[in-house]
Amino acid sequence: MTSVKDDKTAKHFVLDTNVVLHNPEAMFVFHENHVVIPITVVQELDKLKRKEDDIGRNARQCIRYLDRLRIAGRLTEGVNWGDHVQELGSPARGYAAQGPTGTIRIDTGSYDRPNGIAQDMPDNQIIAVALNLVNQQLKGVFVSKDLAARIKSDVLGIRTEDFENQKVDADRLYTGYCQAPVASDHIDRLYEDRHLNIEHLEMDNDQVQVNQFVILRDSEDENHTGLARRLADTEHVIPVTGPRKPVFGIMARNVQQTMALDLLLDDEIRLVTLLGQAGTGKTLLAVAAGMSKVFIEQRYDKLLVARPIMPMGRDIGYLPGDKDEKLSAWMQPIFDNLEYLMSTRGSHSNNADSQTSDQRINKLLADGNLVLEPLTYIRGRSIPHQFMIVDEAQNLTPHEVKTIISRIGEGTKIVLTGDIEQIDNPYLDSSSNGLSYSIEKLKGHGIVGHVTLQKSERSDLASLAAERL
Repeated sequence: MTSVKDDKTAKHFVLDTNVVLHNPEAMFVFHENHVVIPITVVQELDKLKRKEDDIGRNARQCIRYLDRLRIAGRLTEGVNWGDHVQELGSPARGYAAQGPTGTIRIDTGSYDRPNGIAQDMPDNQIIAVALNLVNQQLKGVFVSKDLAARIKSDVLGIRTEDFENQKVDADRLYTGYCQAPVASDHIDRLYEDRHLNIEHLEMDNDQVQVNQFVILRDSEDENHTGLARRLADTEHVIPVTGPRKPVFGIMARNVQQTMALDLLLDDEIRLVTLLGQAGTGKTLLAVAAGMSKVFIEQRYDKLLVARPIMPMGRDIGYLPGDKDEKLSAWMQPIFDNLEYLMSTRGSHSNNADSQTSDQRINKLLADGNLVLEPLTYIRGRSIPHQFMIVDEAQNLTPHEVKTIISRIGEGTKIVLTGDIEQIDNPYLDSSSNGLSYSIEKLKGHGIVGHVTLQKSERSDLASLAAERL
């Protein structure tokens, strides 16, 4: 049997409903400590299990885990889940491999509550379970993604935490590029030899990640610069000059956009993440590269653009019209970019003068070469030989991003774009969203690239608003 700490030394983590809805596997991350799930949480999961969105799916998955543990032992007494990883499946096996495991217990008690949480609400009933553990001199910890619930429990003297397992440091998030001082002749050698050994950079070799860009600066002349990217499985960087011709009518306006286009147009890189505030061009660049790859080079079969209906999977039935008419309201930002690219200003297609941009977009949609979908319909699919863009990815949880990327089939390239300062999901922040998590966890892999775009190029007014407001 896997070892479990003594009750007096182990922590007892009381999970709020929103934690297991955020990630059904959350109950397995606390290792040799005890996980306590109040019966109120089970009741809330029961109410949500019939929903046909990700909330409902996560509720059902959590219930399945508990049901498998129920067969193994009495949940009211606590079951050591590490002894039953085969029944629980691959996620549990993965967490069990990381170290000693603990128990999962359902608390069915109904406890006296102080006046501050006397009102009969699910949140208060869950907090009361954590308070009871503290009153028993046990190391009770209340884990919730609900700010108000965390404040209430903290006021009552309960140790309170957010679900930290899938959080990253947003202030130190990987940007995808760095600067390195070099000797003047090394910059010239980079472009003459078409490569430069990393040892010539005045920085540690392990500081440069695979597919990370390096801005080379002459140690003696700050105006003498170069741009390079480290190739996978090599100890050298190659020069980056950007495309010489417009990419579906678009040219890079700054160095970060040059980096982004370099990743977007490289077929060896299967996943690209683009982070930036409004107006930096992340979505426009992704769509332009996708249209170039699909419609001009014919490298992929179709261009698939998806956005989360916030929150992911929310029913769109309250909007008037059929599915396509309802979807057009959510996808309007994508239509704006498409219209620009398909206009005579942004497109150089042969029939640019014979049709309006709307007519050309409608034809691409009708032919199935361009597909616009909410992420509601992505789960369960396999997506081969497509250029896929997921816009507003900062509104997705790490679990949802994992689900989406795991749908990617052979020959497909996926691009995640978003702004972690504009998050609409009430249970996510700049550190816990799926975009930040994937940027930090996937950096350094040969088929993954990332760029944080800094400068707004939409307009002078947009730049001013982003900077000052």
